[in-house]
Amino acid sequence: MPVWDIPAGQEWEQHVLNYPCCQVVIGSDYARFYGVVRGLSRVTLAGRGWVVGVALQPGAGWLVAGRPVSRLTDTWVDLHDLGMPWSALIPAVRSVMSPDPTDPRAQRRAAGLIEDAVRAHIKLDQEGALVNAIVDAVEGDPELLRVDQLAALFAVTERSLQRMMARRLGLTPRWLVQRRRLHEAADRLRRGETDLAGLAAYLGYADQAHLSRDFKAVTGETPATFRATATRADPATLGLSRG
Repeated sequence: MPVWDIPAGQEWEQHVLNYPCCQVVIGSDYARFYGVVRGLSRVTLAGRGWVVGVALQPGAGWLVAGRPVSRLTDTWVDLHDLGMPWSALIPAVRSVMSPDPTDPRAQRRAAGLIEDAVRAHIKLDQEGALVNAIVDAVEGDPELLRVDQLAALFAVTERSLQRMMARRLGLTPRWLVQRRRLHEAADRLRRGETDLAGLAAYLGYADQAHLSRDFKAVTGETPATFRATATRADPATLGLSRG
């Protein structure tokens, strides 16, 4: 729930490597439903503003969107376009946050409004629960490095796994595995990790070059450049969004 006040004439670029989930975001001047972003999100902040964001469980995104989230990968739709009850959240959240967006009580109430709406109107189905379990397995088990391992663990075919991930997350199982490794790499780099060869080995890469190639493909930066930028920035405004 960022609140910012950037001096006149200045801007701050926020970099976020998101976890694989959709998000409901209501701000002082926009309200959106975001699909999964495959690369590094870059948001430029200026002036004064605030945002209340709620990350949905991986399996819940399409239940809110009302459509396969593969149509929303790397993009967003206006929350108004999703109709009730989601459009009703916009004035409700703004009325709570606008008087003083720095007030912790207002922040808790605003987040609670979105969370309550999700709980009241969304019931996670069996497939959604399976998607959550698959994502949890990838995030929690560093030994899961291949799609065939993941399919075998959950007793589904690779083709079925691919279709389900596309429908519910808008991405491939291979991307999911790669993202977990790169997310951990970004976290360690942000905390000042300097042994890139050791980091590559820890994450299961054949060598440092393979890690650098994948990292740059997703973030647009080499690990060394990302580390230098991140360690100079305010850690509260540059980092990792967890679903």
